[in-house]
Amino acid sequence: MAEVERVTFNNSTSREFSQTVKQRVNQYFEERNLSKHANTQMVIKTIIMLTLYFGPYALIMSGSFSLGAMWFLTFVMGIGMAGIGFSVSHDALHGAYSSNKHINRALGYTFDLVGANGYIWKITHNIIHHTYTNIHEHDEDLEVAEFIRLSPHSEYKSIHRIQHILAFFAYSLSTFFWVFIKDYKHFAKDNIGPYENKTHPMSEWIILFVTKALYYTYMLVLPLLLLDISWVHLLIGFTTLHLTAGLTVGIVFQLAHVVEGTDHPLPDEDNMIDEHWMIHEMVTTNNFARDNKALCWFVGGLNFQIEHHLFPRICSVHYPAISHIVEKTAKEFDIPYNQHDTFFEAVASHYRTLKKFGDPEFTYSEAHT
Repeated sequence: MAEVERVTFNNSTSREFSQTVKQRVNQYFEERNLSKHANTQMVIKTIIMLTLYFGPYALIMSGSFSLGAMWFLTFVMGIGMAGIGFSVSHDALHGAYSSNKHINRALGYTFDLVGANGYIWKITHNIIHHTYTNIHEHDEDLEVAEFIRLSPHSEYKSIHRIQHILAFFAYSLSTFFWVFIKDYKHFAKDNIGPYENKTHPMSEWIILFVTKALYYTYMLVLPLLLLDISWVHLLIGFTTLHLTAGLTVGIVFQLAHVVEGTDHPLPDEDNMIDEHWMIHEMVTTNNFARDNKALCWFVGGLNFQIEHHLFPRICSVHYPAISHIVEKTAKEFDIPYNQHDTFFEAVASHYRTLKKFGDPEFTYSEAHT
C-alpha cells in the first residue's frame, strides 16, 4: 500500500453536540446508578453464545450422531460463531464488557478461539475503522476484496458491474479468509491503513501462531482422528460452519456504513475532515431494526452502530436505551440520524448501494440520494 498521510478532524468546531450528547448519556447512567458495562442479561447471553458454538462441537465430537445430524450441528456452530463475535468478543475487545481489563482480555480471547486474532482486530477495527470511518485509503473495512467497491472514491474496475451479486459470495467466504489469510497478511504488512512501518510485539506473534494452531487442531485434526468420517465429510462440515458465519457477519457489518444516506467524505487540501469527529461518525454510520428485540439480542450493538461509534466503551446491552438520547440530541442540532426500520430494508439499501458504486456512470453526488 502506498504511504498515506494521516487524516485529522477539525474538532475545534461544532463541539456543542459532542459535549451535550456525552453529558446526557453520562447523566442517564448516573441517575439510574447503572454501570456502563455488562449486566446480568449480558452475562447470560455470553453463556448462551459460547454454548451455541462449543455445545454442538462437543456433541459432534461425541460420535453419537449420524452424518446428517452432525452436518446440522455445524450450521448451529456457524450461528454461534457469529454470535460470539457480535455479542462477546466485540464488546470485550473494545474494553466495554467489564471495567476490569483482565476480564476484557480473557473474553477477548474468544475471538482467537474461533479462529481470528484479537490483537489485529483491535488495530484494524478499534483504532483504524472507528477513527477513519468511511474514509477512502484509511478505513480498512472498505477493503473487503479487489472486486468489491465499497467506497465511491475507490478505483473503478469493470468487475464492479456485478459486485451486487459477487459481494454476498465474498461475505460468505469472509471468515475462511480470516482464519487462513487475513491475520497473517496484516501481521506481515508494513503499512496498515494510515499507519506506516507498523511493528508488532513478539508476544503477539506467539499468540497468533499458538491460537491458530489450537484452532486448526480442534477444528480440523481432532475430528478427522477421532470421528468415523472422511476428509470430504470434514470439509463439508467445516465449509458449512464458515459459510453460515461468514455470510451472517459479512452482511451485518456492511449495513452499518455502506448504505444509502451514509457519507464518504474526503479530506481537504490540508488532509483534514472539516467537522468534529463525533459528527463525522454520525454522518457515516447507520442503525437498523432498532425495535427488533430478537435481532438486537443476537447482533449485540451492531445494529446500533451510531451509539457504538460514539460510545465504544459502553457495553452493547445499553445501546437500545441510550439510542433515544442520541437521536433526540442529533435532531436538536440538525445532525442526521441514519437508520432503517427493518433488517431487510437495510439489506436492500446495501444492495442498491453496491449497484450504484458498481455503475461506471455513478458520481459521488449520487451517494446521498
